[in-house]
Amino acid sequence: MKYIICGGSGFIGSELTEYWLQSGHQLISVGRKLPENPLSHPGLSYLTWDSLESNPEAAEGADALINLAGASLSQRWTPDGKQAIMKSRLETVAAAGNLLNSLQHKPQVVVQSSAVAIYGTSLQDTYNESSPTRVVDFPSEVVKNWEEAADEAYSGLRLVKLRTGVVLGNESGAFPKMKLPYSLGFGGRIGSGKQWLSWIHLTDIIRLIEFCILHPGIEGPVNATAPQPVTNEQFGRMIGKVYRRPHWFPIPAFLLKTAVGELSEILLEGQRVLPSKAVNNGFTFTYPTLQPALEQLKSQ
Repeated sequence: MKYIICGGSGFIGSELTEYWLQSGHQLISVGRKLPENPLSHPGLSYLTWDSLESNPEAAEGADALINLAGASLSQRWTPDGKQAIMKSRLETVAAAGNLLNSLQHKPQVVVQSSAVAIYGTSLQDTYNESSPTRVVDFPSEVVKNWEEAADEAYSGLRLVKLRTGVVLGNESGAFPKMKLPYSLGFGGRIGSGKQWLSWIHLTDIIRLIEFCILHPGIEGPVNATAPQPVTNEQFGRMIGKVYRRPHWFPIPAFLLKTAVGELSEILLEGQRVLPSKAVNNGFTFTYPTLQPALEQLKSQ
């Protein structure tokens, strides 16, 4: 198989790249610029958006395009920061759409990164792919615009909108930052601790991307979350248990808001999201519950 991965050098993209290279697939990793330390492999080539615009033939014959590109939400939400977050997502969707429109033989499916923020936040409600979307804050506004841009850019193609929760991995993403206070001996709940955390192990999101590609009946929103979400309090206690560190030092909401501003919404608000479409289509999670997921990360 031949796959195009936009954002292939990022947290999820680099793991997906290694996974598919081990399976013998041919990959094109696309980014704004070429990586400083590229992976050398006969099945992998690196291209920039500019080079593809002038030479789209390099992407001909791909079986799927996976777009994981976009600036991280983990930065201060200044007006400039918000603009960069929104702009990066919309521009990469537009660039991917333009690339596909220029191809004689288009991929059968596009997997577009999205996020569970599109459901809004709640302490009581549970969401699946049939739940309505709600714009209640900056993250939900970003994801709504992101998905609408994808619907327009990839019109006529099978589109999977991968609504991700918190992806747990050691190398990057949110988990190293969430684990850090425990490593320093100051772990504890954040705010009330009652806010939901919908998570997924890095291994499972890689497997789910491939599963969606290989099952033609899957399209539209797909929640990339484990089937057993937890509260912030439960998550913190499990980190303490697995890593044998104390869970005792609560971080008040006002202190977090003072430290990081509006970005604190990500940690203080949440949503309980279930992967109904994946489960109903026969996907099985390697790590459906939190403790084995954290134990695997600890063992690495």
